[in-house]
Amino acid sequence: MRILGIDPGTLNCGYGIVEEEDSSLFYVTSGGIKSSSKISLPNRLKKIYEGIEEVIEKHKPDGMAIENLFFSKNVRAALKLGEAKGVAILAAVKRGIPVFEYSPLEIKKSVVGYGTAEKRQVQNMVKVLLRLKSIPHPPDLADALALAICHIHAHRMKEIQK
Repeated sequence: MRILGIDPGTLNCGYGIVEEEDSSLFYVTSGGIKSSSKISLPNRLKKIYEGIEEVIEKHKPDGMAIENLFFSKNVRAALKLGEAKGVAILAAVKRGIPVFEYSPLEIKKSVVGYGTAEKRQVQNMVKVLLRLKSIPHPPDLADALALAICHIHAHRMKEIQK
């Protein structure tokens, strides 16, 4: 199973692909779709959409994992994040790829073992679980990989419960 994790953002949209084979996790790739605040929001969203389409075309994931939106004091930022998330979901659905959403609590619990883990702990566990030499940088890459790992773990649990 090959899963694409997406950490959406209108300036930096991180992605990471993790593959599971024989109950082992393997790092495939990670990267970011970067934009500038000088570019209009519609054009940034177009860039995110096209970037995710390219990743999907090149790496052929079986599913996409994305974070549920969280509540924010900054409504404007939350709306922009929702728009970035929407175009990411559209890119996957248009290609027939199922999309799975996870809360920050579920992601932390799946990757670290407890839902109140700090960001650095999640990053370190991503490094350990994928046997990487260093923590993926910038942080949105580690978050995207954590989402992919979370989905693989959730899928394993569903299979065990059958």
